[in-house]
Order: sequence, then C-alpha cells, then structure tokens
Amino acid sequence: MASRPLVQVYGAGGKVVNAVPTPQIMLSPIRHDVVQFVQTNLRRNKRQAFAVSFEAGMQSSAESWGTGRAVARIPRVPGGGTHRAGQGAFGNMCRGGRIFSPVRVWRRWHRKVNVNQKRYAVASALAASSVPALVMARGHRISNIPEVPLVIDNKIIDPITRTKFARALLEQLKAYDDVVRVAESEKKRSGRAQWRNRAKTRRVGPLIVMPSSRSVTQAAFRNLPGVEVVGVRDLNILRLAPGGHLGRFIIWTQGAFDQLDHIWGTLKKQSALKKNYFLPRPILTNPDLARIFNSDQVAQIVRARKALPKAIGKKPNYITNKTALAKINPYHLVQRRVALQTAIRNKRSVAVRRAKFHSKVRALRKGAKGSKEGKDKLAAFQSTRIKKMAARRNNRRTSDLAYRRVIAGLPFKAAPKKSAKPAVASADKKKKTPKKVWISVDKAHKGKGKGKLTGRAKRDAAQKAAKLARANE
Repeated sequence: MASRPLVQVYGAGGKVVNAVPTPQIMLSPIRHDVVQFVQTNLRRNKRQAFAVSFEAGMQSSAESWGTGRAVARIPRVPGGGTHRAGQGAFGNMCRGGRIFSPVRVWRRWHRKVNVNQKRYAVASALAASSVPALVMARGHRISNIPEVPLVIDNKIIDPITRTKFARALLEQLKAYDDVVRVAESEKKRSGRAQWRNRAKTRRVGPLIVMPSSRSVTQAAFRNLPGVEVVGVRDLNILRLAPGGHLGRFIIWTQGAFDQLDHIWGTLKKQSALKKNYFLPRPILTNPDLARIFNSDQVAQIVRARKALPKAIGKKPNYITNKTALAKINPYHLVQRRVALQTAIRNKRSVAVRRAKFHSKVRALRKGAKGSKEGKDKLAAFQSTRIKKMAARRNNRRTSDLAYRRVIAGLPFKAAPKKSAKPAVASADKKKKTPKKVWISVDKAHKGKGKGKLTGRAKRDAAQKAAKLARANE
C-alpha cells in the first residue's frame, strides 16, 4: 500500500504542474485471496451455455432382452438381418450410445458474489496498483516512468482525438515501453479458437482511468495494443487484476484521482455513493511481526520457555563402531596404527624375501647350464626345498588331525610313520593282521564338509568315531 501523503501531477513534456493528496483507498489492505476468489467467480459470468444434443445416443427403440438368455441386460437394438440388430444401445459403454452425464444448457454457468467482497477486491487491487514492486512483478515495464501512481493533468489528455497524439503522450510519460511489450507478446492460438474470433493472445498494457466513461479519448487509445480506457466509476476487478494477478499499471487523470475519496470514502467518512460503506481497515497496523513478538511488552506476559528434555541417544556398538571405541579406549587408535604399520612392514619383508628367493633360483639355474658343479648345487637346493615343504605339510597334517580328533571327542595320537616294506616276506608274517583305522572326521560324517560340524552332524560324527575306536581296540 502507498503511504505517501502527496502525489505529483504531470503535464505537457513530463513536467510537474501540481500535487494532490493520496486517496485513502490506496491504504487498503492487499488481500490476494479475496481478489483471486472474486475475479474467478466474476469471470464465469461471461460464459455462454453450450451442450450436446438432448437426443444424442438415445435415438433408438432398443429394449432389454431381460434375463434368461445368458447376455447382459443392456437395451439392445431390435430387428435382424444387419450387424446393428442385437447390439447394445443407450449406455455410455456402448458404441453409438450417449456419454455419461452429458452437458446440459441448464448447468449453473454463472456465480453470484457478495457486493462487499467485490468492493473489497477492488480496493485491494487499487492499493496494489500504487506499489511499484507489485506492478513490476506483474510484468509491466515502468522503470522509466517518473512515479507510481502516475497522475496526469486533464488538459493534456482531453483534447486527444487521434492515435498518433495518444502515442506521443505515452512516449512523453515514458510509458510506451509497456505498449511495446504487449505488441511483442502477441501469439497465435491453435485449434478451434481461430474459428471463433479469438485466434491471438497477448498481454495487457496500461489502464487509463478517466473522470467519465463517455469520452472521445477512448477512440484515440483503442488502437494501441493492450491499452484500455475506463471511467473511474466503472472500475471492476476484471480490469484492475486480469487473471487474478494484482498490480495493473494505471495512468490516472487528475479528475478521476480526485473522485476516489468521494466514491469510496475514507477510513473515517463513509462513501457518498455506496450506502453505509467504509473502506476496509488493515488487521495489523504494524506488519513487523518479529518486532512485536520480541518486544518487552509481549515478553512480560508470556510464560518462560520450557527446557527441552535431554535426548538419550542410541547406545553404540563398541566392537564395530571405531569412533565409539576410541572414546572409551583412547589407546585403541595407537594399537590400530601400530597394527597397520606392522602389517605393511610384514608385507614388505615378505616381498623382499620372495625377491631374494627368486633371484637365488635364477642364479642357480643360470649356473647349472654351464657346469656339473652348478647342476649339483641346483639339485641340492631343490631337494632341500622339497624336504622343507614336506615337513611343513606334515606339520599341517598333524595339527589338522589333532583338531579333528578333538572335535570327534577322542584323545590325540600321532600318526605312525610309514616304514618301508621288506623285500621278502616270511611265511609267518604273511598272516593278515587287522589294520588300525585312524579316525578322520571326513570319513566319520561321510563328506559333510571339513571342520564345519555343528549341532546334530557333530554329534553323529563323534558317535561314529567312538564306534570305530572301540572296534580297533
């Protein structure tokens, strides 16, 4: 809303010739919701009734065949000898039938709007037209005009009867940029609108408000795209807020501007033309809500702020959550760092040992190509290597066997070393003796997975191993 006490009046050449007080309707509260509601409903009052034919889809003597014939009870076309006979009719699911809920001319096309609501919407739209930010937000080009609201002297607009003089006046006021914007926005519609005298669309431009609607000046401005001329008593929300959008660019004549207080009244004086009507007052005289809420007067009467309950967080898992573990055991980070460094060091040492081994093997193979001594060294190295690998494998087998016997619940016994068989067997030794059976969990549970016994399989393996042990005793 505009709060300036005076508005300047501009004459020929854009010079200031006078100053008039701001009408109090410009101080009305800006209610976008009221404007949107009123504009939407009033716009419906220009609709023309349309409908489909009253008899469409019903021009048949079809009747239902009833029940007992294993077909739907939809009305069917009588007769025979054609494809049409026996087809369903009337229903919206039938070919050639009527549509569901067809449009009728007695539909409620128009809407009634309360008079007070319409007046409130017009007052809000006039107040919004005096705010430069809202006018520019609507798309109007007013960056070069001298003032908003823009008021011009009656003497420079009354004698205008030609369009070229009207254009010259708008150029003097720096308002012709908005007319150019409207001309550039013109677009062609597609579809049937081209048949119905509304083939093109364009934005709206300045609204010139005159003291009276009967003026020869209207003919001068009507050929300028987007420019409308209206009398001050004929203002309505459809022109002040097209599309329900506040902020129409209005050019006032001084005679029309002076009549606003007489037509609409003031905050203290009722309107002379509208019975028992006063301008709407703003609900808040001070819209700075933050200042009101934080003021000392409000703080004295409101209760103190409640302390928020202490939040109890979720207990972390100190095994998987390393950050939580570091809080209760700060030395864990040092241990982790040392372990990582040790792992890196071991990895490097393994790589070094492996490189030394491969280099030694390459040297021995190279020396074995030229001399017998080199071949002997290579053979000795290979035999020593094979013995070490066999010993390592035997150690692994012994430890694995011990683990399996413990799993089976038997005492551990080392496997006997295999002795070489004599070349000639005597007659006494030809007698077969029962072989000792070494308990193996693989044989006990018949291949159910090595070292993965759990539950019932573990119990069955232990029982079978015990039976075999008793048989060997």
